[in-house]
Amino acid sequence: MRISTLLSYAGGFREAAEEVAALEKAGLDVVWVPEAYSFDAPSAMGYLAARTERVTIASGIMPVYTRTPTLLAMTAAGIDDLSGGRCMLGIGASGPQVMEGFHGLPYKAPVAHIREAIEICRMVWRREKVEYSGQHYEIPLSKNKGTGLGKPLKLINHPVRDDIPICVAALGPQSVAMTAEVADAWLPAFFMAEGADDIWGKALAEGKAKRDPNRAPLEVFAGGGVAIGKGMEHLRDRARPQIALYVGGMGAKEKNFYNQIFRKNGYEEEAETIQALFLAGRKDEAEAAIPAEYLAKASLIGDEGFVTERLHALKEAGVNALNVSLFGDSREERIKQCEKLRNLVDSM
Repeated sequence: MRISTLLSYAGGFREAAEEVAALEKAGLDVVWVPEAYSFDAPSAMGYLAARTERVTIASGIMPVYTRTPTLLAMTAAGIDDLSGGRCMLGIGASGPQVMEGFHGLPYKAPVAHIREAIEICRMVWRREKVEYSGQHYEIPLSKNKGTGLGKPLKLINHPVRDDIPICVAALGPQSVAMTAEVADAWLPAFFMAEGADDIWGKALAEGKAKRDPNRAPLEVFAGGGVAIGKGMEHLRDRARPQIALYVGGMGAKEKNFYNQIFRKNGYEEEAETIQALFLAGRKDEAEAAIPAEYLAKASLIGDEGFVTERLHALKEAGVNALNVSLFGDSREERIKQCEKLRNLVDSM
């Protein structure tokens, strides 16, 4: 299992990059560079390319609506070149609040947009002249949509790789099925081993049945917070603010994908309560309403025996790569946790 983590900007970007370089030596394999509505991801990814040697640098995630598919491909190819073939293009649809509220772009047909973007990216990396006519993207533009002067072009540079890995952040059945069919990796949210098959099993099977047999198996990233050792269980509570934010307030009430997944994990009443409290401004109560059972099952926090059990549960649920948050009040503590996790994973 590869080990990945999300780049944190909490202490400043340069400091975060230094920590990634140290974690790389401790066994970290992949770093996700977030974007949402913060600083852009590619700038940070290019900086990390110069500061690291081995770790895969992944966007986590870039919304397909905010860039043309050809620009997504150009960006990934550029970072892949700077890093010596260590880029992974993580894409997704984000949500209507960010797309329409921050970018002023309509949020529509996310599955089709992502599928077409993937097809176009792979054409660019193969240095084919890009000629594409889809539901949402037409390249070159026809005369009735533009000047009629556009002509098919191909990437000037020769990419380091003609097939850069693509990861999709997907939650709904249609998007998960599409991811299992055409992507290289899947980054789900609120993945809990015990409920994963009921939520996503059918969609994954549907997509894998259509998958190109020449493409490597889908890499599934999931895990949770990491704090390995005796007496660490109280650290599970650190996840409460983020869970409450996503389950309670991420997206409109009727369009909160994270809340829907939390319900499908078997916590329907709790999801309703958390959302109601959070939207009423009672954030502390929303955090307190998150079940302790969920915090345990969705984490890798506890003694070595507990964490090993959770790793096996994740593996049995189809997880073949870890996405974790390394807990610790200092860089040294987080590095130590990464080393402990690396040792446990390697001993499985």
